[in-house]
Amino acid sequence: MDKNTILNQDSLHFLEAYLNNASPTGHEHVGQKLWMNYLEPYVDTFITDTYGNAVGVINPDAAYKVVIEGHADEISWYVKHITEDGFIHVVRNGGSDHMIAPSKRVNIHTAKGIIEGVFGWPAIHIRNRAGKEESPKIETNFIDVGCDSKQEVLNLGIHIGCVITYPDTFTVLNGKRWVCRALDNRIGGFMIAEVARLLKENKKELPFGLYIVNAVQEEVGLRGAEMITQTIKPNVAIVTDVCHDSNTPMVDKNIEGDNTIGKGPVIAYAPAVQNNLRTLIEQTAEKNQIPFQRNALSRVTGTDTDAFAYSNGGVASALISLPLRYMHTTVEMIHRQDVEHTIQLIYHTLLQIENGETFSYFK
Repeated sequence: MDKNTILNQDSLHFLEAYLNNASPTGHEHVGQKLWMNYLEPYVDTFITDTYGNAVGVINPDAAYKVVIEGHADEISWYVKHITEDGFIHVVRNGGSDHMIAPSKRVNIHTAKGIIEGVFGWPAIHIRNRAGKEESPKIETNFIDVGCDSKQEVLNLGIHIGCVITYPDTFTVLNGKRWVCRALDNRIGGFMIAEVARLLKENKKELPFGLYIVNAVQEEVGLRGAEMITQTIKPNVAIVTDVCHDSNTPMVDKNIEGDNTIGKGPVIAYAPAVQNNLRTLIEQTAEKNQIPFQRNALSRVTGTDTDAFAYSNGGVASALISLPLRYMHTTVEMIHRQDVEHTIQLIYHTLLQIENGETFSYFK
């Protein structure tokens, strides 16, 4: 496989449409439909469930089951309170960052359609008149939709519980670095879809069932993965997510480790990671000259890896992360080459897994 031609124009058009679409936690279904439409030519069937998990399946009748997984949801906000003079206060839906909210444009999703608004913030000239400048916090974040009263807001179709997203869209910096909100972790859903495409186009026949899982509600506690692993009952799970690039200002490598965008996917070390499976992934990378990095994650990975690993009596699980800058902002940044290398690594690892492999320490 030519490392420079893994992604074709159809892939990139799908990626941009998929990233630009809003899929807040609990409301992922529109994005899931986009993903399933793209994946359909490359799988035999789909599994979906009540909360919106989507799974493309290759060889659905096989007894031995391997999962490759990403999560579909993005952080967002909910309307929490509407003041009498028409301002909207919010509560997090996932790990939304209160520090970046002031002056951001927002889309409020209502039954009548999208209502645009802005996170307001006092001007620099007046906010420190009392001698102490206020820092943004959840209690001070508010949205202005151009209304003068609560009733006017309600007349727009906005009510308590409406979900709020940022409209920021995909862009490319310096020809190689991709920037967008929700790269965490719709880039994972994109990469596993590309693995399925390559398997089909290269006419690779797997000796096991492959379950390409795009899980919901990761940002609120790995909930979609918890659900779907009980449905699939896999033998193996290879999870993709993002991790922190630690080579920007204000990041302590002693705490975060030393990982950099552009230097390859990051293979995790953690109790939830099954060591024999992780070793197979590392050996596959070395054999195929795919650059990779390592990171140690202590008690938990904080990703859907934990949900798969500790389900169904224990599932051999591993985590391959994409290094990312500015996580949970609207300018998350990754390197195109890392995306290509991660796709390659998952693809080649699947070709190394033997039907019925237990990855047991006690053989």
